[in-house]
Amino acid sequence: MEAAKQGIITEQLRRVAEKEHRTVEELLPLVAAGQVVICANKRHKSLDPSGVGAMLKTKINANLGISGDIKNYAEEVKKVELAVKMGTDAIMDLSSHGNTQPFRQQLIRECPAMIGTVPVYDAVIHYQRDLSTLTAADFINVVRLHAENGVDFATMHCGITRETLSQIKGGHRKMNIVSRGGSLLYAWMTMTGEENPFYEHFDEILDICREYDMTISLGDACRSGCLADGTDNCQITELIRLGELTQRAWARDVQVIVEGPGHLAMDQIQANMKLEQTLCHGAPFYVLGPLVTDIAPGYDHITAAIGGAIAAASGAAFLCYVTPAEHLALPNINEVRQGIIASQIAAHAADIAKGVPGARNQDDKMAAARQKLDWDAQWQYALDPETAQNLWEARKPNDLDTCTMCGKFCAVRSMNKALAGETIDIL
Repeated sequence: MEAAKQGIITEQLRRVAEKEHRTVEELLPLVAAGQVVICANKRHKSLDPSGVGAMLKTKINANLGISGDIKNYAEEVKKVELAVKMGTDAIMDLSSHGNTQPFRQQLIRECPAMIGTVPVYDAVIHYQRDLSTLTAADFINVVRLHAENGVDFATMHCGITRETLSQIKGGHRKMNIVSRGGSLLYAWMTMTGEENPFYEHFDEILDICREYDMTISLGDACRSGCLADGTDNCQITELIRLGELTQRAWARDVQVIVEGPGHLAMDQIQANMKLEQTLCHGAPFYVLGPLVTDIAPGYDHITAAIGGAIAAASGAAFLCYVTPAEHLALPNINEVRQGIIASQIAAHAADIAKGVPGARNQDDKMAAARQKLDWDAQWQYALDPETAQNLWEARKPNDLDTCTMCGKFCAVRSMNKALAGETIDIL
């Protein structure tokens, strides 16, 4: 951000311009203003930089990491490899058990995607001490550890304060706080009587981020966890505070992403995107979903993709994927794949709607391939070529210029023959 303000074109900015089909002259003022973020810790040497901003291609993130019940890091590495192969822009390591640092260091060493973490999760694990015994300095030291490791963006729940305690206690939320980091900080403040260290020591955090060029992802501790809590006082109060913290970070040349809801009814999504753009001064918005209904466990990758498409078309820049296992279990590798594809569909549909340069090129190529009944070309332009080809080949038709849905009743085949003056043989 500092370089952009001074008119310096960095290697990272040049690469983002190339990937986005933009000129460096177009990107430079957007990075300087904080409207485009290039998450690139100076220690992440394997990174292929990406830009995050509403006017660029919508980016997607895949959450990974072990839990206390499922501790197989080798399986998580396979998920990372799959996510990178499928074009995921970012990986967040949300591990909540064991020795997390070696896995995090492996990600930084090998992964070309942006790497994100949530330091508050790691504090209990790193120190192997109960939450109530941790000090403000302990939390800040873990932020520094992650920055030193090479993390590109770190989610920090800086907007939840002691004021939030009374809001939750005296409020009427059905789901209270559903943010894992937010709930940990709420509990810590309740047990210690102290202020949120990520809010109270925000300037010290900015020093760390500036030193390593680590982007702050301002976490939404008070995001809505059900439709009934959407766009309530608690959520909006925190968003106002995040807008204030955004300006403080920009004054120190620290890049900012703002995180958003959550569960939202479809008719509230666009208003929430516009509200964030106003209150947070155009900082890129990073949303989980939003999930548009509460009653689809096992299919929440679909509810999130519906909300994500609306959100991104309305100004969100970054979608966190949701898998079919959301609310139920740690996702397996197949569920990770489904979550990535659902988010990619949402992001791509939104990019077409908001006119991102080149967004529709692949769709037009697919249309041409379908008109020619060119199956090999269709696999080439599909988001998930392997699945598409496997479906066709598993139920291969007798006439290879059709599929088993329509056979010789295929509309494309009939039109091609009719326009060529040929006889259309059905029986």
